[in-house]
Amino acid sequence: MDMHPYQTPPRWWSPMLSPGWFRFWRFMRKRIRVKHHRLMDIEIQGLENLEQCMEQGHGVLITPNHSCHADPSTLYWVAEQLRTPFYFMAAWQVFQRASRTRLLILRHHGCFSVDREGTDVRALRQAVDILQHKSHPLVIFPEGEIYHINKRVTPFRDGPAAIALTACKHTDRPVSIVPCGVRYQYTTSPMGELLELMDRLEEQILWRPKRNLILRKRIYQFAEAILGLKETEYLGQAQTGTLPERIRALAEYILQRMENRYGIDDRSPSLPERVKACRRHAIQLTENADLSEQEHAAAKIDLDDLFIVTQLFSYPGTYVSAKPTIEEMAEVLDKFEEDVLREPTASIRATRRAVVSLGKPILVEPGKGGKSQIHTLTENLEKEVQALLDNIQMK
Repeated sequence: MDMHPYQTPPRWWSPMLSPGWFRFWRFMRKRIRVKHHRLMDIEIQGLENLEQCMEQGHGVLITPNHSCHADPSTLYWVAEQLRTPFYFMAAWQVFQRASRTRLLILRHHGCFSVDREGTDVRALRQAVDILQHKSHPLVIFPEGEIYHINKRVTPFRDGPAAIALTACKHTDRPVSIVPCGVRYQYTTSPMGELLELMDRLEEQILWRPKRNLILRKRIYQFAEAILGLKETEYLGQAQTGTLPERIRALAEYILQRMENRYGIDDRSPSLPERVKACRRHAIQLTENADLSEQEHAAAKIDLDDLFIVTQLFSYPGTYVSAKPTIEEMAEVLDKFEEDVLREPTASIRATRRAVVSLGKPILVEPGKGGKSQIHTLTENLEKEVQALLDNIQMK
């Protein structure tokens, strides 16, 4: 996973959506999609569901899963087929690290920044205003992070549902959410480059490359070795049990210890939300001028530990244990490339195709359920997107 800087954002970046500039940048989008992401074909299913909402004048929120860095390019292709640009909510770190030209391009494409670790009032107001008044759909990735899991969703955050419910309370036009599932498939074999990457990974931990083993076993043994190192670091020794049990236990140990120190008693059942709550506390400590240098350093260590928890959460532990597809093995190696070799983003090793499935719109109706209504809508969205992924038939 990409290690973002965690702090209070230096500023907020607003959208500058322009249909004219969207058309102007079409060649650049194609270049990125083909040359960088190596996406040679994109199939869209259920486009009529989105078209129907737009034709009826609804405020439209699209909620895709977020399995890889190519997702925005894939959604831009959907926008091209509709001949209308989309708004995108994106982490503020994306804007901070962008060059001046890239920053302008992002804003011309309707992107605006959000602080995912706090209550970003400006971003929330912008999102609500889009759903209430704008003719262009808004795209929000409810998973928040990129977990490199192509066939499964991870727990959705409550933000998108809360935004949709807020928007429909103060507007006369209907607000609909269109669930969206995106899956990728290699069209040429990446096996040669995957084996080369596996060699590099094993050498990184001072192993001789185990070329006598099939790739699935090499991945699993490497995962156990890396996990054992982390268990020794935090617990004093490698633990026993299955890989999923050990991953969950280590993440829980780190997170629970931090929650106890911070006095967080109202704990969400969702691990990403628990991480978010702890991270908010740690950021406040790092920026508190009244604390000592030692206390600031301790808070920064907590931020590093929370990143470890998020990394652990991104590994299901059973993804390559049975009969994995080439895509599933590649996704785990993508994680290793970013987490072990410290690459900013995983390499794309062969040409691919994508399938985008747009589900039946969910008409959002205002109610008085408060947080329970938000949680219910979030759970429904998560189930709908997972169902779309399950029903995508890859070639």
